[in-house]
Amino acid sequence: MNVELIAYTPEPEKVVAAAAKLCYAKSDIQGLFDALTPEKTTAFIEHLASLGHESPIEHVSFTFGIEGVSRARLAQITRHRLASYSVQSQRYVEKAGFSYIMPPEIAGIPEAEALFLEEMKHDAEVYGKLRDILLKKHTADNIAAGMNEKDAAFAAGKKANEDARFVLPNACDTRIIVTMNARSLYNFFGQRCCQRAQWEIRELATEMLRLVKEVAPTLFANAGPGCVKGKCPEGSYSCGKAAEVRAFFKNLG
Repeated sequence: MNVELIAYTPEPEKVVAAAAKLCYAKSDIQGLFDALTPEKTTAFIEHLASLGHESPIEHVSFTFGIEGVSRARLAQITRHRLASYSVQSQRYVEKAGFSYIMPPEIAGIPEAEALFLEEMKHDAEVYGKLRDILLKKHTADNIAAGMNEKDAAFAAGKKANEDARFVLPNACDTRIIVTMNARSLYNFFGQRCCQRAQWEIRELATEMLRLVKEVAPTLFANAGPGCVKGKCPEGSYSCGKAAEVRAFFKNLG
């Protein structure tokens, strides 16, 4: 997995502080912004957090480039609807010889790993054979319809991909660009950094949190699974390691 923070709102903490102060100030917006020193910004962000006022943090957003993740993880992250996603298409991009993500539990058992690798090889072979069959059929149909050979083959490629992809596994790799505002990220981290989250999405969420903490440490000081802010919200489903988890996320960065 490779995750990069490729863009974010400039001076995110200052923007949040200015947006919050605007609600109660007579001065103009630029005056508010200019008066916010780093020390005042930090103090005001901490004050907002203590009050539980979250709407001002919607004014800043963060964009991540994500590679080397599975389609299974894609299905989970896109459940967070207050976000924008762009995903590598299996319709437009041929996936012959695709890369894949192997779960650590499978990789840790030789017999399971061998079976997994065998299945990935088989899936790739079937995908390739299906695509070749479909490509020949669609190319012939396009030529019969009056297209020249080059254009016929190009158009047939996309059509072959869109049906051959049905045999690709959840393990197949993909690439994603995702943008979320800070409030949505808090929700995302609260659910996906939790020990009860599936390992792959938890790994992604933790790395995304580490990256935003580098550029907005005060804003995301209390971000993480529910137990970071207090009692574990999972009740009887708790992992029982709240103190250990809190310490980990406090030192993340």
